[in-house]
Amino acid sequence: MLEILFEDEHLVAVHKPSGLLVHRSWLAKRETEFAMQMVRDQVGCHVYPLHRLDRPTSGILLFGKSAEIARIMQPQFAEQGIHKEYLALVRGYLNEAGELDYPLKEELDKIADAQADKDKEAQEAVTRYRPLHQVELPYPVGRYDSCRYTLVAMKPLTGRKHQLRRHMAHLRHPIIGDTSHGDGRHNKFYRDHFGVQRLWLLAKALCFDHPVTGERIELETGLEEEWLRLFEAFGWSTEQKSYRLLEPLGAD
Repeated sequence: MLEILFEDEHLVAVHKPSGLLVHRSWLAKRETEFAMQMVRDQVGCHVYPLHRLDRPTSGILLFGKSAEIARIMQPQFAEQGIHKEYLALVRGYLNEAGELDYPLKEELDKIADAQADKDKEAQEAVTRYRPLHQVELPYPVGRYDSCRYTLVAMKPLTGRKHQLRRHMAHLRHPIIGDTSHGDGRHNKFYRDHFGVQRLWLLAKALCFDHPVTGERIELETGLEEEWLRLFEAFGWSTEQKSYRLLEPLGAD
């Protein structure tokens, strides 16, 4: 059973755990559980995913309860009318807030995108970020005697594939647990020391205009048990105010 964060006759939002696929994929033929089917069974009707959430990313996932609602909602995503906020644990000390405007070439799968244009120009990609907490642990990782990490709030202003992961890697602060763009030494340290193998990226908040009523809907999900244990180990407060997001949810 997935935690339902919001539901009415038109929409349903759930908290997707890390490792769960949104829908069936021929690239993961052996998987038997998918968020879309689980939500369908819980709410008793077909549902339509309104945005992407990578398999290793956890957090808020929004569905429409009809194809018509999904169609109405698409312009909000295309015109950046949807506000998303994420939390991530990154390598090193990220000391200042900023906005990264760094175009990204489309990441193509060797099989699924075999016919795609490999010479397509990089697309605009913009991410706002702000450091929230920092910690230094007395364990050697690589050539250093200790290891440093930063909890970062991030807000993507565009929606490119793996944008947050690629942008943090570009800043030389890769997200812990990222097996594609991250640092394998630090990923291994977290697996071995904390006993958790996951991408430390959480879709924390989502704000959008309701497709029928026009009401501004503001959703926020809590920290998962894995995150809470990490906060306690690092001495970080788990109170909501200690990891508040970049700005009020409805702000541009």
